[in-house]
Amino acid sequence: MSQTNTPLPRQVADAYVDDLIALDPVTGTYLGVKESSSRLPDLSPAGQERLAELQRATLAKLDEAERRPGADSDSERRCARLLRERLTAELAVHEAEEGLRAVGNMHTPAHSVREVFTVTPTETDEDWTAIAERLRAVPTALAGYRECLQLGLDRKLFAGPRPTDTFIGQLTEWSDTDGQGRGWFEDFASTGPEALRPELDEAARAATAALVELRDWMREVYAPAIEGAPNTVGRERYARWSRYFNGTDLDLDEAYAYGWSEYHRLLAEMKREAEKILPGAATPWVALAHLDEHGRHIEGVEEVRAWLQSVMDKAIEDLDGTHFELAERVRKVESCIAPAGGAAAPYYTPPSEDFSRPGRTWLPTMGRTRFPVYDLVSTWYHEGVPGHHLQLAQWTHVAGNLSRYQAAVGGVSANAEGWALYAERLMDELGFLEDAEQRLGYLDAQMMRAARVIVDIGMHLELEIPADSPFHPGQRWTPELAQEFFGAHSSRPADFVESEMTRYLTIPGQAIGYKLGERAWLLGRENARQRHGDAFDLKAWHMAALSQGSLGLDDLVDELSQL
Repeated sequence: MSQTNTPLPRQVADAYVDDLIALDPVTGTYLGVKESSSRLPDLSPAGQERLAELQRATLAKLDEAERRPGADSDSERRCARLLRERLTAELAVHEAEEGLRAVGNMHTPAHSVREVFTVTPTETDEDWTAIAERLRAVPTALAGYRECLQLGLDRKLFAGPRPTDTFIGQLTEWSDTDGQGRGWFEDFASTGPEALRPELDEAARAATAALVELRDWMREVYAPAIEGAPNTVGRERYARWSRYFNGTDLDLDEAYAYGWSEYHRLLAEMKREAEKILPGAATPWVALAHLDEHGRHIEGVEEVRAWLQSVMDKAIEDLDGTHFELAERVRKVESCIAPAGGAAAPYYTPPSEDFSRPGRTWLPTMGRTRFPVYDLVSTWYHEGVPGHHLQLAQWTHVAGNLSRYQAAVGGVSANAEGWALYAERLMDELGFLEDAEQRLGYLDAQMMRAARVIVDIGMHLELEIPADSPFHPGQRWTPELAQEFFGAHSSRPADFVESEMTRYLTIPGQAIGYKLGERAWLLGRENARQRHGDAFDLKAWHMAALSQGSLGLDDLVDELSQL
């Protein structure tokens, strides 16, 4: 092929997205591709390998594209850096056969199959006809997933027993949401049009039956086969997953030490705020427990949903024009209640490419109807505005200046989570945390992210607890010690702590990206501030930073520093 016919990196990236959507209609649905709504991906080992073949072929095309004149422009260079880093990291995970033991309380193929229905269009009869077809595809998709897990058993590639037990419990809840044998898929389908009721009900029952079949196999075959396997992954697997989630090869021992330094800094600050709320409190968490009972709170699930919407609406009004410049379509974000049966942590789903589906924040209630405010304010700055929503919706808004890959598909977890944690800190810097309750809640959330770095790295690598720790100095981390430490340094209830620890065992290396990503954003801002001196414009820097698309952490610091 002549060089003039060779595509540039952004064209290679966009072609990859088109081919990816053909293989993975779940990705297509999140992007808002209507044709994806009726299908599910091939979750079998063969399906995994087809995706890997696409990634390898794309990297070969990228090699050619980077030699073409014009490939060294800023826009092409950023896209090429991201595409190469992401596909290389994803292939490393695939070639280590991690997809043959993808079991846990979040981010498994089974979770993806269920959650995609929550973002599938439901406005018209045509939409619901596509949903019926997608429901009919659930049994085949779950059978392919089970084929992967069986191959993992055959090759002695085991998931941890604890994530497995939790996953079995989730499958039970999804297949019997009311204790009467009616599953989540049937509840979802019940809101469809009456004219399609027989078709939807039949398809939903088949989907639920597939969940039950998977649950029974997990309980009767998989769980006994992995009994006694470790719940932690060790340094080699952890480094691979850390690269996947953080977009860089971290010095894990340095990151562990950083987690402890943040722990000590935050603990001192928390003690000062706690003294304002409950003078003489033995620990900051005693003061937070006092707020659970006596602090400001919202009663009712619908009431808390509406209140969270008002928090985001007010943040948009206050920040737009002063610290950000927001397009009208970026200003829309919806507060939602998460479906039961998932993990305990709140989350965000980005808008479709055409913004017909807005960005949405999701609150898991875990059966609660009373919600302390201190626990939610900074969290919704994180999930909504100016956190995940402003970043991911802005990427979507400027996708025409980037590539579809940079704007939507090639996300690096630590970049996005780092921005969201930076957003919490920004709101504190700007004075939006109005009283000691909200500020102690913010610091508690920051402490949780520091504790994640400590326990996630510590337990998977079995590191030693340092001598200056107030908690079991000199001992080596285990999951049991990690859960005790996390519970003692968090205001969250026991079921949240349990869910969080299972999450860290399920997706090692992801939870450290919040604090390490925040550090990258702060370093990039400080470097840019020093470059510009008194001429530094924070609003202009924010908008430039939010308009460059996804990057891994090393590349992120480099690019932010030059803005």
